[in-house]
Amino acid sequence: MPETTVTLSEEVREAMAARLPVVALESTIIAHGLPRPRNLAVAEELEALVRAAGAVPATVAVLDGVARVGLDKEQLERVAADPDVRKLGHRDLAPALAAGASGATTVSATAFLAARAGIRVFATGGLGGVHREWAQTQDESADLRLLAQTRIAVVCAGVKSILDVPATLQRLETLGVGILGYGTEHFPGFYLASSGEPVDWTVRSPEEVAAVIRAQDALGGPEAALIVANPVPEEEQLDPELHDRVLARALEECRERGITGQAVTPFLLDHLMRHTDGASLEANLAAVRGNVRLAARIAAAL
Repeated sequence: MPETTVTLSEEVREAMAARLPVVALESTIIAHGLPRPRNLAVAEELEALVRAAGAVPATVAVLDGVARVGLDKEQLERVAADPDVRKLGHRDLAPALAAGASGATTVSATAFLAARAGIRVFATGGLGGVHREWAQTQDESADLRLLAQTRIAVVCAGVKSILDVPATLQRLETLGVGILGYGTEHFPGFYLASSGEPVDWTVRSPEEVAAVIRAQDALGGPEAALIVANPVPEEEQLDPELHDRVLARALEECRERGITGQAVTPFLLDHLMRHTDGASLEANLAAVRGNVRLAARIAAAL
């Protein structure tokens, strides 16, 4: 990608040149996923976790029309504090760059920019996917198609549990996106350690994941992502009974109020946070921390 379009921080550029492990991190969780000022503290914590595991963090965002892979302290603080920072998916990148806009990157935009910068491992919380009642709404996250076209390993806690998990897994299979269960034979449920859905392949060490990544590169073929599905520890998951009860009520309220399209996900996530007294947010953060640690170990193993 031309340097005028994407800018690597000095630390990330030097790490890439020296072939040191680098882990991409999204910025939407900082700008739009957490309350201030906790969002900045979490952003700094996640970068510190990557460093503690021997890798270099590359938080991705667009600032003043420049796609940045790796942020300095001031830039990270800006993403966390500026209320005008937009939410940018992959399709929003070109307009944002052309307009000189600033935005936090979602999974699709982060994966795209990180892969173009040559970064092989990306850590996030949960992926987007196929929404419930897809037959009526045709609502599906842009994450899925982008991951089908982008060679990057994404360490995540599955897909958001508010989605249709079986349909999402079917869609990923159709798109040719590989899935590894990390230390589990079941696909994680984001806030929950298990969605109840089986995975075909289980790995139990960063070295095993690295071996799959190398084999994927050696095979060539379609430039699809590899999902490393890493469950939140059971002791840190949201209580499954509470999760199911609150989510059922949230979905019912969604229907009653006629909430559709892009408004559904933020509504459901907010409802879960409020009606679990913040326990869903803590489970989310526990999952993200675990994913970041694992991603750094995978990058080091590569």
